[in-house]
Amino acid sequence: MKSIYVTSPTLPPLEEFIPYLKEIWDNKRLTNMGPFHNQLEAALAEYFGVKYVSLFCNGTVALQIGLQALKVTGEVITTPFSFPATTHSIYWNRCAPVFCDIDAETYNIDPRKIESLITPETTCILPVHTYGTPCAVDEIQRIADIYGLKVFYDAAHVFGETWRGKSLLGYGDLSMISFHATKVFSTIEGGALISNDAVMKKRIDYLKNFGIADELTVVGPGSNGKMNEVQAAFGLCLLRRMDKALEQRKDVAQRYMDRLSGAKGIRCLQEIDGLTRNWSYFPILVNEALFARSRNAVYDALKKQNIHARKYFYPLISNFPTYRGLPSAGREKLPVAEKTSKSVLCLPMYPDLPGEDVERICGIVLG
Repeated sequence: MKSIYVTSPTLPPLEEFIPYLKEIWDNKRLTNMGPFHNQLEAALAEYFGVKYVSLFCNGTVALQIGLQALKVTGEVITTPFSFPATTHSIYWNRCAPVFCDIDAETYNIDPRKIESLITPETTCILPVHTYGTPCAVDEIQRIADIYGLKVFYDAAHVFGETWRGKSLLGYGDLSMISFHATKVFSTIEGGALISNDAVMKKRIDYLKNFGIADELTVVGPGSNGKMNEVQAAFGLCLLRRMDKALEQRKDVAQRYMDRLSGAKGIRCLQEIDGLTRNWSYFPILVNEALFARSRNAVYDALKKQNIHARKYFYPLISNFPTYRGLPSAGREKLPVAEKTSKSVLCLPMYPDLPGEDVERICGIVLG
């Protein structure tokens, strides 16, 4: 029996990618913001409808440098319900993560609980658009404006999404998007920062290139976060196929919804007015009391059939040894996040997942 994994990378046809490689071999430009790098930045800015895109070797480095570019210090309010890189980037910048509980409907940081966590040491809010669901951006910005805080969105999941007629990447002071191989759009590894003004764009680009401004000038202690030409070429080649891939994801999601959304004890992602979802993930919440089986039982039943779902996000970041001693990390302070992490299961989701496989997955989930 074949294995089905929670995701499968979207690849451009090899025959379309080879000419890009030939051009790299011919011009011998491998890195340092070469022609494909610059073309991809421009193409993505146009695709997203944003002002400035700064490409990175991966999303984690983009998060780290984004915090540097915003000159964040002290405490950063964030969510425990995310991938480890969100909080690790705060730690690597020698700042203190402060965990805020999540909203039970959206799985995003709960804006009603942010203000009680703000102290004189707070300088930034780092929320996540979890599974591509928009954060409460208006309320978060209102709070940030009152207290003079930066807002930096981890928008790793939102490629191609628009909400209220605008890219989700356009909110806050900065947004980070991931182009990891498991994401909707990939540059094998990679990521980007989305900024709103030319000065910030220039600062970010200095920081990702050792702080080098020109041949003789180093303006500060930067890092090395550059995307290489092979990654950029891969992205350019794949970008032209993304509209089709997003439509295919929508079709797969609809098959899941048709089978699972009415099942007692199973909760799927909710529809949101004005949001064009990319269906980067298909999470379900399993209510053991109503469904008569636990999330773990469903996970095990799928795994026995070589179907590899993922408990994403479990455990909470606040339960990692590095962070569980923090005052904000107590389980009693994060009840919604704790409950959600023990109930969530991401089912396989990728553009070419066959319909018969979706049906089989649903049959196993429903028992």
